[in-house]
Amino acid sequence: MLPDSTLEAAAALLARLEAAGLTLATAESCTGGLIAAALTAIPGSSAVVTRGFVTYSNEAKRDMLGVPWGVLEGYGAVSESVARRMAEGALAASGADLAVSCTGIAGPGGATPGKPVGLVFIGAARKGGATRVLRRVFPGDRTDVRAATVALALALAGELA
Repeated sequence: MLPDSTLEAAAALLARLEAAGLTLATAESCTGGLIAAALTAIPGSSAVVTRGFVTYSNEAKRDMLGVPWGVLEGYGAVSESVARRMAEGALAASGADLAVSCTGIAGPGGATPGKPVGLVFIGAARKGGATRVLRRVFPGDRTDVRAATVALALALAGELA
């Protein structure tokens, strides 16, 4: 369950996007659809949210979002490059005005040298604009990491709105 503050942030983002006449798509890996769930928990979200992509596997990132296999193999799924390509791929595949993405290691396993549990990359792309990617290492357990990722993804999308 997401905290009330996250749902409030989702509602505020939706209101801002709707007022600006903008639409939004999500591309999620480590959150498994929680960003889209937070947004669509708000009545009237269909005026803004066009679609959500849950691309947990590398194949899904490639097939649904067009992330090149060489980028996935070269940088790994948990990387700035993949988060950037996921956001840009969601933008292209959805026709939305704005897209937000995330990829990370929510734990408890999955850490590798240089990529600890809690490492997350969050991307946001806007049609006709630049793509931004944030890197964070969130503390806590799997639930904490995923909730923090959702909150930061909503905030980043708001910055590009």
